[in-house]
Amino acid sequence: METRELGRRSGLFVSALGLGCMGMSDFYAGRDQNEAIATIHHAIERGVTLLDTADMYGFGRNEELVGQAIRGRRDKVILATKFAAVWSPEGAFLGVRGDPPYVRQACEASLKRLGVDVIDLYYQHRVDPKTPIEDTVGAMADLVRQGKVRHLGLSEAAAQTIRRAHAVHPIAALQTEYSLWTRDPEVELLATVRELGIGFVAYSPLGRGFLTGQFKKPDDVPSGDLRRSMPRFQAEHFQHNLELVEKVGQIALAKGCTSAQLALAWVLSKGEDVVAIPGTKRRRYLDENLGAVEIHLTAADQVALDGAMPAGVAAGPRYPDFVMRTVNL
Repeated sequence: METRELGRRSGLFVSALGLGCMGMSDFYAGRDQNEAIATIHHAIERGVTLLDTADMYGFGRNEELVGQAIRGRRDKVILATKFAAVWSPEGAFLGVRGDPPYVRQACEASLKRLGVDVIDLYYQHRVDPKTPIEDTVGAMADLVRQGKVRHLGLSEAAAQTIRRAHAVHPIAALQTEYSLWTRDPEVELLATVRELGIGFVAYSPLGRGFLTGQFKKPDDVPSGDLRRSMPRFQAEHFQHNLELVEKVGQIALAKGCTSAQLALAWVLSKGEDVVAIPGTKRRRYLDENLGAVEIHLTAADQVALDGAMPAGVAAGPRYPDFVMRTVNL
């Protein structure tokens, strides 16, 4: 497995493809804890080192699952988790917190659920508009000095916020949605993090599964699956987006790979400072995803993909309105 460094001269080396663990405990249908743990073990065996979770996934259950899976394997993984998005036990979104007391409280709770002494990469999941980013990152920096966290990250932060945060303490990674159909980071974020020497972690690089071609109609999304509420999966946008994915599928067929592998190879081709964390909860899809690291995209491939799915072509916003209000702050 190829490794890439997150953050210029940070010493934080991770596998080019990590593993997003969210769907193992929350949001997506078809969860199986035993298979999820087996998938994490298989990922480690295949050379995946970066495991990504968050305190809000399953109200802490995902951190507990990941902690259970890495027991006896802690030295083989780079463990990333996040704080800030607050939800009630009933599933209601309560907002975002980045105030220093909450930063400390959230970190202690995550350490306990994960069963570890230190978190390798600790992200602010969403920026708290009520708390100056300097205060939030200052509290996160205290966690580094205390030995509870090794590296700091931000998620879905705007360029100016990243600059202000990085001035307080080095930021190793920015995690933001990036894929063939979500190319917003190309406008300003990628240039900003490269100027500052910050690594880029692309989440949802498969468009929450849409880019794999597995969904042919809206009803293919299982009942109870969060993607049913995602605008790009809904009827008024679905057909347009499906036609885009079918074009990508034709390119993949000619390339001799799957649509998922092509989409991941495209993300990885965007720079040695870019890492992708596709989520999966099953070993067979993990193996398919890992095949992407063997795919080399030619200049002609890049032109074909840009033609099939140019920036801004996807129909519908990437989140419902209340979630979109929490990104790029």
